[in-house]
Amino acid sequence: MLLRLLYNDYLAHAAYLIGCQRTGEAIVVDPGRDVDRYVDEAARHGLRIVALTETHIHADFLSGSRELAEKTGARLYLSDEGDADWKYGWLDARSDDGGYDHVLLNDGDTFNVGNIELRVMHTPGHTPEHISFLITDQGGGASEPMGALTGDFVFVGDMGLPDLLETAAGMSGVKEASAHALGRSAQRFLDLPDFLQVWPAHGAGSACGKALGAVPQSTVGYERRQNPALRLAEDREAFAEFILEGQPEPPLYFGRMKVQNRDGVPLLGELPRPVELGAEQLSAAASDHRAIVDTREWKPFRAGHLPGALFAPLDGSFHGVVGSYLTPQDEIVVVAGRDAVETVVRELVRIGLDRVTAFVTPESLASGSAALDTAPEVGVTALRDALAAGEASVLDVRRRAELGVGSVSDRAVNVAHTRLPDHLDALPREGRLYVHCAGGRRSAFAVAYLRKMGFDAVNVAGGYAAWLRRGSVPSGPAAR
Repeated sequence: MLLRLLYNDYLAHAAYLIGCQRTGEAIVVDPGRDVDRYVDEAARHGLRIVALTETHIHADFLSGSRELAEKTGARLYLSDEGDADWKYGWLDARSDDGGYDHVLLNDGDTFNVGNIELRVMHTPGHTPEHISFLITDQGGGASEPMGALTGDFVFVGDMGLPDLLETAAGMSGVKEASAHALGRSAQRFLDLPDFLQVWPAHGAGSACGKALGAVPQSTVGYERRQNPALRLAEDREAFAEFILEGQPEPPLYFGRMKVQNRDGVPLLGELPRPVELGAEQLSAAASDHRAIVDTREWKPFRAGHLPGALFAPLDGSFHGVVGSYLTPQDEIVVVAGRDAVETVVRELVRIGLDRVTAFVTPESLASGSAALDTAPEVGVTALRDALAAGEASVLDVRRRAELGVGSVSDRAVNVAHTRLPDHLDALPREGRLYVHCAGGRRSAFAVAYLRKMGFDAVNVAGGYAAWLRRGSVPSGPAAR
């Protein structure tokens, strides 16, 4: 058996290629949307992709299962668990007007890819339809599974958030029931043998949990001993309370991902090929209402950027920023070095932002004649003085779970930076708006977006950490 982890650091997303070397057949588990990397990896090992599956209807990226089925003709093995709201709705919608070759799976079902057996284990809680797979290498003579693909059920040191349907998909009043379902699934997990390897769908940095480990895999025995949620699994109420406490607010694009992955991800075909804009074309790019995604770091962005540009450096924050502040209808111009453009394009299409039409290099931006905007920034002393004079409106873009340490003002409005578009009406349009987070990074994302939306927003350098270092007294925020 061959197992390859194909990991995306920006989304903290793990897909898996599992192949039977004896028969040359392979399956891809939880693929992302730019599927050429899976085809290339299979070919590199002399394998052909004959099967595709996913552990659940994902919320943080667009699934590549439909795209891969079109390209390879592979059979789809997908969950038939959960309620009617979360059934796959695209299985009869091939591009040739036919249906996809597919098998719907329930708890206890098995299927083979070559000599590799996959056994289905229904593990609801993160989502109702969530399934995990126990993997047995029968070609090697094994009669017991060697590992479990746990998707967003069990991570290294954490478990999948159970409030996703409520916070991302807008289904009110379901998070407590989901937490209890996750607890029952946890008890099933603890019945598995300690030697079983655990292969999750995400690692540290993912918004699908609150404290994921940075190690790519674990074992049942290790998680039994070290995973704080699993240690509470025998106490149903304590488990539910723990797993719901302090969960992060999901980025706004999660709701769109859930619906598209359920109802059918648009076929991509090939990656967008943006054209390069020269220095003489920048003025037009800045005035024709295209969305501008500037991937430079804060210092050069702050010093000069195209009007209305979003500050979106290519790191683990990228998808939360562009996914929350842009829509699939936006035509996008990217500011990035030539060697980074393809990576940026891939990260955009992974969350359905496909209309990437042009790019600008930092060198062209510096040498062009287009008028550039700056992003104002002040220190905590200026904020303290403005508060003392009664002149400051404050926006705190930390997560709600971070508010326990206090706030700069009891009049501060709290909205996580990835939820801002839904709360613009709660923010003052008159006067300067001081924006802070814990350290100054997330507030910079927010300031660029808010200035694009017409607010006189200013970033507070160093954020709340700098406020405390100056010996300021914390207050309680007015959470929104």
